[in-house]
Amino acid sequence: MKKFGLLPRLIIGIISGVLIGLFFPSWFQRLLYTFTHIFGEFLNYIVPFIIVAFIIPGIADLGNKAGKLLGSTVLFAYGSSITAGFIAFFIGSRLLPGIVASGSVGNPEEGGLEPFLSMEIPPMFGVMTALITAFILGLGINYLRHNGDLALYDMINEFREVVMLVIDKVVIRFLPIHIAGVFTNMAASGTAFETLSVFSKVFALVISMHLGYLLLLYFVAGSVNNKNPLKALKTMVPAYVTALGTMSSAATIPVTLKKVKENKVTEKIADFVVPLGANIHMAGSIITLVTCSMAVVIIQGGTPSFDLYLQFILLLGVTIIASPGVPGGSVMAALGLLTTILGFGDAASGLMIGLYLAQDSFGTATNVTGDGAISMLVDKMQSKFAA
Repeated sequence: MKKFGLLPRLIIGIISGVLIGLFFPSWFQRLLYTFTHIFGEFLNYIVPFIIVAFIIPGIADLGNKAGKLLGSTVLFAYGSSITAGFIAFFIGSRLLPGIVASGSVGNPEEGGLEPFLSMEIPPMFGVMTALITAFILGLGINYLRHNGDLALYDMINEFREVVMLVIDKVVIRFLPIHIAGVFTNMAASGTAFETLSVFSKVFALVISMHLGYLLLLYFVAGSVNNKNPLKALKTMVPAYVTALGTMSSAATIPVTLKKVKENKVTEKIADFVVPLGANIHMAGSIITLVTCSMAVVIIQGGTPSFDLYLQFILLLGVTIIASPGVPGGSVMAALGLLTTILGFGDAASGLMIGLYLAQDSFGTATNVTGDGAISMLVDKMQSKFAA
């Protein structure tokens, strides 16, 4: 199965889980669900390490050169990411209750299966502790690095490689089985088909918001630069299509860079902003995470409140820094916020992982295409500074 990509394996996992939940004996269903339970505990354990491993190198790599250029790029990228999140929240608040009525789909945390073995794997430290620690160490290592001390910088990059190895060799490899267990539980409790039907509509809403946000972003960038926003967006279509195929912001950088320069962005600005934006501009990913999480909250009988999502979105814009280098890195990094702020359990978190990864290529395409608009905005700001 390894020769298949992640998305086909996830689809196979979902289909297999539904079939197992419908037709296999209960002992086999419980055996698979036992794996899902233990794997979910392992995910909770590794989340703080993912946060630390992503954020510290992300901050340390920002550097201390080109201060205004760096500051404006980070400001526009973070501002765009959280703006996308708030737009998704307000649109979702109005439209999702008509798509996902409370109780129309069974609560993913209330299935009919019980694991043979119940095991708790407490994290070594909490999510907020991981975030604060990452900020302190990231800023400190950034300072030390640019004063000639590379020891901690090298060490944290090696730690990131270890965490990425765990994600690649353990989490991603066994994720389809984990998702199969989640859907086995749903099928056994009679909610699998309703869940799939509801989330197909949620996906349509998510992709519509992706495209709508790109139009808004390019309208702003085009207006500021006195350029035709539709023409500028059309120029970036090859980058969007490439990201759909590669599912990687990093792999799309050469295409993004070429198309950004075709939009008449200064070469120096494009060479700086595009690679940095590939790591910190996550508007598409945040739209997906906010919208899908709101749907899960409603399914669980709750009401997505602005107070909770204010915290969630502001922290999410920072938590997923430098996560694009890992398949599904954004949702992995977001797990801590999903559990601590939104109160997701193992089943709801597993469902979120499956839902996010099923559309990962569309979120990535939105991220990299948005980098073109960010480059245009930074270019305009830098030209004002130069003047």
